[in-house]
Amino acid sequence: MKCPYCGYLEDKVIDSRLSQDGSTTRRRRECGKCEKRFTTYERVEEAWPLVVKKDGTREQFDRQKIISGLMKACEKRPVPGIAMEAAVERLEKRFMETGEREISSRAVGEAVMEELKRLDEVAYVRFASVYREFRDINEFMLELKDLLDVKKKGR
Repeated sequence: MKCPYCGYLEDKVIDSRLSQDGSTTRRRRECGKCEKRFTTYERVEEAWPLVVKKDGTREQFDRQKIISGLMKACEKRPVPGIAMEAAVERLEKRFMETGEREISSRAVGEAVMEELKRLDEVAYVRFASVYREFRDINEFMLELKDLLDVKKKGR
């Protein structure tokens, strides 16, 4: 592993721990040259489905894009990072379990919105307003009305 501080290629592992669900290994390492410590995370590389975009192009599933979208939606909201990470893990598991080789970007977006609805309603509305490309205030208000109707039924 390349040291992030000095670039040296040899290190020793000081501590290893599995994540709660066992999908990730966290390792504390110490550089063999500068002796600074750093953390790495290991996960099994899996064959992710391709994401089919609106225009028909395909791209690799990108976990970072989902994290980025969640972080933007949850910015300045009381949503813990660990809750966002758990949401991403659930989404990844969901997409892998389909067994499909391709998944539409629409399905990804809808799944992200479901997770956001559980995490924070304001973050959900933020994401939905960008994702669904509301053209005017009426479309936005319809989405809010649907959210309020669902909330009333849940009481």
